[in-house]
Amino acid sequence: MQFFIFTFVSINRKKHMKHLFTIALFLFLRFIPNGFAQTNSLSYYINFSLENSPLLKGYQNQLVINQIDSLILKTAFKPSVNFSSTNFWSPIVDEFGYDESITHKGRNSALLTVRQTIIGNSDLKAKLNAFTLDNQSAQNSKSISEQDLKLAVTTQYITAYGILEEILYNEELESLLKKEEVLLKKLTENSVYKFTDYLNFQVNLQQQQLLINQRKAEYKNHLAILNYLCGITDTSYIVLNKPNIILQPSLSFENTLQYNNFKIDSLKIRNSDALIDYAYRPKLDVYADAGFMSTLSNYTYKHFGASIGFSLTIPIYDGGQRQQQHLKLKLSEQNRKNYQDFSRQQYRQKLDLLHQQLKETEQLINQAQTVIKTSRTLVEAYGKQIQTGDAAVTDYILSIQHLMNAQHVITQHTNHKLQIINQINYWNHEK
Repeated sequence: MQFFIFTFVSINRKKHMKHLFTIALFLFLRFIPNGFAQTNSLSYYINFSLENSPLLKGYQNQLVINQIDSLILKTAFKPSVNFSSTNFWSPIVDEFGYDESITHKGRNSALLTVRQTIIGNSDLKAKLNAFTLDNQSAQNSKSISEQDLKLAVTTQYITAYGILEEILYNEELESLLKKEEVLLKKLTENSVYKFTDYLNFQVNLQQQQLLINQRKAEYKNHLAILNYLCGITDTSYIVLNKPNIILQPSLSFENTLQYNNFKIDSLKIRNSDALIDYAYRPKLDVYADAGFMSTLSNYTYKHFGASIGFSLTIPIYDGGQRQQQHLKLKLSEQNRKNYQDFSRQQYRQKLDLLHQQLKETEQLINQAQTVIKTSRTLVEAYGKQIQTGDAAVTDYILSIQHLMNAQHVITQHTNHKLQIINQINYWNHEK
């Protein structure tokens, strides 16, 4: 291949340089090694899922809607200006028609009216505060949904990465077994080992290859689930980078997103309680108009004018509805406080349990690492004895199985450790 490329360039270097680059790129892509496979990190999947989530986009739109509703409320308490015109004619023919004393044969009007509702500043502030609290609630719900999505994506990423770790380690053992298989075959041909020993070794090598293929199929499946969670349409083989998950310091319940929900609900109840009282305050509307208003009589040109007025509403009795509404909100506050106290207790219990599991998992990992160190030494020792025919093949295979089991334990518990840290960080997310 190299000689072909050299000859091709030497014929006409300038003319065919572009074609050479195309051919070289094709050969590189065709024979690219697995080591150059595409890799993605945990942050890539998290960012992609946050950008694609329709739920988060819905919360963002809700924030804008609340702002628009707040502006609408403000404009509702500004003076309203309207133009109205009424025009009709009631003819009387041969003394038949509407009573002229009522209709005056017709009416014409063209008025410009200005109306203003007089409302206290505290009342308007409370109504605007309701939209502010709705915005805070939507923003907090958005943050909680983001945390839920990050938790789900990270959980799936850790699961897939744990399987990938097992694949890589088993491939390392497979490479070791293949090297030993070549040596064992020669020793068997030289009658150092029995043919049954060689077949036994072959069976274990084939089982190792089968295990790797099973793990690869499982890895592709979990990778597809990860893409599905994030809204990624990609079926290519991706090598996941090791997740960089750091244990976050514990927070008090009052500094978490969960508590912030209860706090906002309490402010909403308090604001609703104030709005009930404001609804029973006197209401005053003032208005003024100017224009033309006349019947079809003489001197219509003199009927331009103006007027001012007001309307006053004073609530007196409503059958006790006001007190009942206050009672409902009081009971709602009691329920809110009960749930808050229970959630605070669960929060502490959950974190204590997770930290206990984390400590126990780390102890199991340390024990398994000791087993791996001993098992690896044993495998290396048997490997040297195999070369001289001084070790039984079954003993060598058994030592490899011990090493594989210990490594499987470490992989499983390391994966479990990351899942526990992921859970702790979820509950410790600051508001």
